[in-house]
Amino acid sequence: MIFIFILYFIISLSASIFGAVAGLGGGVIIKPLLDFFGHFDLPTIGVLSAATVLAMATMSLIKLGVSRSEAKIDKTVSLLLASGSIAGGVFGKAVFNYFAVSLGMLTEIALLQSITLSILLTLLLLYFLKKDKLKSFVFENRVIIIMIGFSLGFISAFLGIGGGPLNVAVLILFFSMNTRDAAFNSIFIIFFSQLSALLLIVLTTGFSDYDLSMVGYMITGGVIGGLVGTNIAIRLSNRQIERIFDVAILLIVFINLFNIVKLLN
Repeated sequence: MIFIFILYFIISLSASIFGAVAGLGGGVIIKPLLDFFGHFDLPTIGVLSAATVLAMATMSLIKLGVSRSEAKIDKTVSLLLASGSIAGGVFGKAVFNYFAVSLGMLTEIALLQSITLSILLTLLLLYFLKKDKLKSFVFENRVIIIMIGFSLGFISAFLGIGGGPLNVAVLILFFSMNTRDAAFNSIFIIFFSQLSALLLIVLTTGFSDYDLSMVGYMITGGVIGGLVGTNIAIRLSNRQIERIFDVAILLIVFINLFNIVKLLN
């Protein structure tokens, strides 16, 4: 049993360090890894991931504030994206609950999540490898920004990933941020989206239906990972963060492909 506690602490710690450094959030790593080990059902994995990522994002933002780093957080854009993401997240979670919980399609939804995530992350990786040759934009219309946030929130909630990689790509493509600033702004957005996701559970079903035996260990990993990862990130160049982002995405794609093979067998 001690081994299981250590395993989940290491998963949350490593995911949170990567999440804080590259703006991934950590959920995109935690979700496929917990799928792989298969100790929890999909709804519980979503809660464990959200709690860990919220802990990571909270400590990252505190560290950024205390360190007074050169991180540029566009609070107007990020808050508008976060607002849309919260609404989209509620809708995405409702769709997930309908199919996975009400209809009992847990295996089918798990397979769909893994396939969709693999495709999205592969496209993101290709985009980041070619982004210097592609045009970026600067969207200013608030309605459009909120709708982009809504789409991010829906996809992230349905896939149970927290949205980090998608946030970073959107911030670079639609708001012309460099990877370093996009990573920090992504953490800012993730904080609000994960906080709202957990508050929604508190105000509706509560946590009695979830197996939260590992949540304390994972939150601890999230807190430490957020501090360590942010401390590393503020010392890295834009190029170095890009490389870490690319490597992390590639590893996550391989984990998801393995999960797809496992589910099909």
